[in-house]
Amino acid sequence: MPEYYAARAKEYDAIYLKPERQSDLRAMEAWLPTQIGSGSILEIACGTAYWTQFYAPHCKHVLAIDAAIETLEIARARVPLTQVQFTVGDAYQLPSSPDCFDAAFAGFWWSHVPVDRQHEFLRGLHQSLKPGAQVVLIDNRYVEGSSTPISDRDGDGNTYQTRLLKDGSAHRVLKNFPTAQQLRDVAAPYASQIEVIEWPYFWALSYRLA
Repeated sequence: MPEYYAARAKEYDAIYLKPERQSDLRAMEAWLPTQIGSGSILEIACGTAYWTQFYAPHCKHVLAIDAAIETLEIARARVPLTQVQFTVGDAYQLPSSPDCFDAAFAGFWWSHVPVDRQHEFLRGLHQSLKPGAQVVLIDNRYVEGSSTPISDRDGDGNTYQTRLLKDGSAHRVLKNFPTAQQLRDVAAPYASQIEVIEWPYFWALSYRLA
């Protein structure tokens, strides 16, 4: 996965140009800052900082991690704010320190988490957060004709897409499309408040740690 996104870095944001998705994107860009708050934020898999740019100006501090140096270079140029720190990081080995975070955000990362590692990821994430912290995830819904077709499935319930880059290379990419109920169920062991929003092309899960 890191190799794929490193190779895709320069064409990463093209996905946000699809005409049919523009209404959803404007709504999400306005909604996200209302959920994140203005404290100390941990962002996982920040990519090119497309989403960071909408909430970070209102925040005290942002630590945004990604596995690909190539996308982080674009991110730093897009959001050159002193309160934002971009760094290489592993989503399964997140920072844990006395300066815990008030909220966490992951955009288009959850769909790349294997089904059998979902709770592992969430437990690690929650260890970096203050009690009562807000967690916000956004990702794609599968829409025939707009989404890349599913090319493969495995025995654990994961689905895969075959993605082509401009250099002609083909990549088998894990991409899961959970239902609203599956999202509520996976958050339930940890959350005191759970909200799932579905736009035509995207979904959001927002919850507060118990």
